[in-house]
Amino acid sequence: MPESETVVAARDRAAQLGCAATGSGTAAALTFLAASVNARAVVEIGTGVGVSGVSLLAGMTPDGILTTIDIEAEHQRAARRAFADAGIAPGRTRLINGRGLDVLPRLTDGAYDVVFIDGDRSEYPQYVAEAVRLLRPGGLLVMDGAFAGDRVADPTQRDADTVAVRDAGRAVRDDETLVAALLPVGDGLLTAVRRG
Repeated sequence: MPESETVVAARDRAAQLGCAATGSGTAAALTFLAASVNARAVVEIGTGVGVSGVSLLAGMTPDGILTTIDIEAEHQRAARRAFADAGIAPGRTRLINGRGLDVLPRLTDGAYDVVFIDGDRSEYPQYVAEAVRLLRPGGLLVMDGAFAGDRVADPTQRDADTVAVRDAGRAVRDDETLVAALLPVGDGLLTAVRRG
């Protein structure tokens, strides 16, 4: 899908910062997924340089608010610039600098339409637990990097990040309040709808 000048510029900033920006297929999927649930309140764990945030906002309702969490203040400055370049009103974004596992417990239970997980891979299982708590019935959990570079399916791969992503996938699969699907986009998007 063709990308806006704003997203292309954000990708350039990502390269300068040594930050991996969300791929174009994943970005398009995020817009689609946010629109599919008519999202008004979204939490993003891992702001990056704003590519995923711009994509989520594109699918959200015009009054929707994105809460995005990242430990890297420089990345959030780059994201803030991407949001401004995209013409997104400052009141539609809430950028929180901090560790996801420190911030998420302070967010309101059952108040979010989408929780997008793209932060520290080693913390994915805890992010999943928080996401289930944060989602309203009918809300979507979306986890990027579900294939972990094709290592998740290989049982001989036992590095900490791969094991954590694998454990997060199992937690989604085994949670009876979720209905999950794996989308073969980018490095894999694990999506799950929270039952009512």
